[in-house]
Amino acid sequence: MVRQFQLMGRDLDDAARRVHPVVAAVIRLAALGLSHETNTFAAGETDLADLEAAGILRGDAIRAEHDSARTTMAGFLAAGQWAGVEVVPLLHVTVTPSGLITDRALATMADQLAGALEASGPFDGILAALHGAAVAKGTPDVDGYLLRRFREVAGPGTPIGAALDLHANISTAMASRADVLVTYRTNPHIDAYERAVDVARLIAGAARGDIRPAMAFEQVPAALNILCQNTGGPPMDGIVADLETCLDEPGVLSASVAEGYPYADVPEMGMSVIVVTDGDPGAAATRARHLAASVWARRVEFDRRAASAAEALRLACDEPGGPVLLLDVGDNIGGGSPGDSVDILAEALRAGVPSLITIVVDPKAAARCAAAGVAGHVQLSIGGKADPLTGPPVHGRGTVLALHSGRYEDSGPTHAGIRYFDAGPTAAVRLDTGQTLVLCSRAQMPISPVQVTSLGLDPTTFKVIIAKGVHSPLAGYGPLASRVIQVDTPGVTGADLHRLHYIQRRRPLYPFETDTPYPPQG
Repeated sequence: MVRQFQLMGRDLDDAARRVHPVVAAVIRLAALGLSHETNTFAAGETDLADLEAAGILRGDAIRAEHDSARTTMAGFLAAGQWAGVEVVPLLHVTVTPSGLITDRALATMADQLAGALEASGPFDGILAALHGAAVAKGTPDVDGYLLRRFREVAGPGTPIGAALDLHANISTAMASRADVLVTYRTNPHIDAYERAVDVARLIAGAARGDIRPAMAFEQVPAALNILCQNTGGPPMDGIVADLETCLDEPGVLSASVAEGYPYADVPEMGMSVIVVTDGDPGAAATRARHLAASVWARRVEFDRRAASAAEALRLACDEPGGPVLLLDVGDNIGGGSPGDSVDILAEALRAGVPSLITIVVDPKAAARCAAAGVAGHVQLSIGGKADPLTGPPVHGRGTVLALHSGRYEDSGPTHAGIRYFDAGPTAAVRLDTGQTLVLCSRAQMPISPVQVTSLGLDPTTFKVIIAKGVHSPLAGYGPLASRVIQVDTPGVTGADLHRLHYIQRRRPLYPFETDTPYPPQG
């Protein structure tokens, strides 16, 4: 069913004349948000201390972190350079994907966000940097809840726009409480900045009364396997092509297809479509339904398998060139896994594959290396400590090659436009069996080769590079690789969704229920 939303019935032309008696008046836009992709299958919780460790940024600290990046917040801040627009950064936190947010952490952050919005207002529009797949213990739709809090402060007459991750599980509540929702269009996510600019343009136009966004929301009863979510290949390349056709239709201001995040067991889990037109809710609904139908038509491509660790290593060794990038799907840090699985490393030791580099989150092993010093010899228990699915650890002796703070910067193309990274105290060690390990203290998505080069290592000199991700490492590591292989490893981000025990998800939902009807019957 298509759900339509149109600026809550207000006359923006009259509102604009009341608030902005002259066209040249400056409009004030608030920029704020909480971005978290919550893996409800992950062990542990995401508490306030985790948010604080990630960095709760306020005011000028937001500018310092994002002004020179290509993130969502950077795109919002760029709107402040436009004539007649002031962007006021209030409060923002982005947390590495992890387990359920605690109720205390959500309550604290929601109060702080709403409080900052109220204290610094009034505003002519709100720019929300959200993810779209955040879940708290007592609040399955965190993003919808935050948009409700923003609406309560701003009132019905203030346009609200949210920039969402492509993996958003969009809810009816989110669509009814915002005037504009826009998702990324690329995976790896290299267009976060551009989509945020789109949101800012629409909200600025709505605040001035130049446009009247009418939004239609359509859920597609399908879950897209993480292996199939790269927008550079099928089925997503065809879906993106259909999306671009929709964007070219007269009167369409924005269109998005959300892939959904399959590791959140919530009713909204799955794909959805958003279309925004200029003052024409009927056209928005028609185009949303048409775009959703084109997504559904490709559903037979929504599920596939990945290679086992043994199979992937055989294929890598048979590859004439190199390096070969092995994507550790089950320990995908960008999907909420802990980053300490050594499943592929253990198989490499069994198979005798020495020319390999992998990054493992293991603060204890990193500390042992630091104590031994560069060129020191260490006996290590490596990885496999955070979750039973990621164990057991690998034991080995090696030589410390380098030590580093774990802070690095990448100004090139990266997933989500992130520029500044902090993996905590880090060590590079070469095992006596030949494999090279980067041992870090904090889970940081391994999306930038600078994490390796900052230790004095050249990733292109290895036959095999293991990256704990599925699509996010490709923007940084993809250009270095002669071949990319997805690996089906154990973990809470495993490649086979049929192994996950869902309780709250929608039913029927393809491919779990292959006879799922669409459009809904009755």
